[in-house]
Amino acid sequence: MRAIAAILALGLSAASAATVELVKDEAKHHLSVLIGGKLAVAYNYGPDHFLPYFYPVNSPSGKLLTVELTKPYPHHRSFWFADRVQLDGRRPVHFYHAYYDFLKGRRDRIRHDRFLEQKVEGDTARLGMRLLWEMDDGTPVLEETRHLAIRPLGDGEWFMDIRFTVTAAFGDVRFVSDAVHYAWPYLRMHPRFSVKQGGRLVNSEGGINQKGTNGKVAKWCDYWNAVDGATEGLAIFSHPENEHPHRWLTRDYGCFGPRRPDAKSGKPFTLKKGDSLTMRVGILVHKGDTKTGKVAERYRLYSEGSLALLPKLDVDK
Repeated sequence: MRAIAAILALGLSAASAATVELVKDEAKHHLSVLIGGKLAVAYNYGPDHFLPYFYPVNSPSGKLLTVELTKPYPHHRSFWFADRVQLDGRRPVHFYHAYYDFLKGRRDRIRHDRFLEQKVEGDTARLGMRLLWEMDDGTPVLEETRHLAIRPLGDGEWFMDIRFTVTAAFGDVRFVSDAVHYAWPYLRMHPRFSVKQGGRLVNSEGGINQKGTNGKVAKWCDYWNAVDGATEGLAIFSHPENEHPHRWLTRDYGCFGPRRPDAKSGKPFTLKKGDSLTMRVGILVHKGDTKTGKVAERYRLYSEGSLALLPKLDVDK
């Protein structure tokens, strides 16, 4: 009954969700998620990248919601996860700025190591991957695992539940990101969806655009616009298993994402060897604006478990 109620609350019928497929291109280091035969999102993990990232991220009508490469911030990569950290006894490494050093030949990078899981179960695609944050052509700094699940919601809409976990497997790691230049994770909207081009950025507390959302406490943020006659958007949900309250990075030009709680945000702290940090978010790709896209209602379903696609975090591990 709970699942049926969730479906009805989302405005869907049981038969409305399209099939989901995984298509892997080993040569291009590219794994695509197809919904109803159409590309929804892809994971890029090639050796020529300074970090793995998700691109494209497509709207229900097939438009690009995010941008892969842009100026004046060419290190932005659509939908990505990075930070500035320092392994005990080594120099600090700007993994979110590694693009610039990568061009100069210094190989600080986040490297996809291997897939842990690739499968489709019913209407849900599930992926797991192990990544290594490396400096100086191979010295490991952090180990990362990602687990994600993607499910179509019907009518071209879809939802991703993703958990990022970094572990200090190789020694104590000091996090030295500043208060301005990081989010966990980042998304960079395509310019056509940005506030700069008429879009709208709304948070769970009613804040509007960068002025009302940047540095503010919220549970979710939603970015949407009407492009070529279709109103569509993308919302980021912060799962209740994250430490709350926390603030958000938002920009009218299109970048946004959640931060860590204040005690570990914009000030140095140390992750002791063997310890881990985790962030879990939901990515809702929806039709309509924040209201007609039922963003608040869908966040409630996610937080209560009806829309959650990953198992609960085992805090004893």
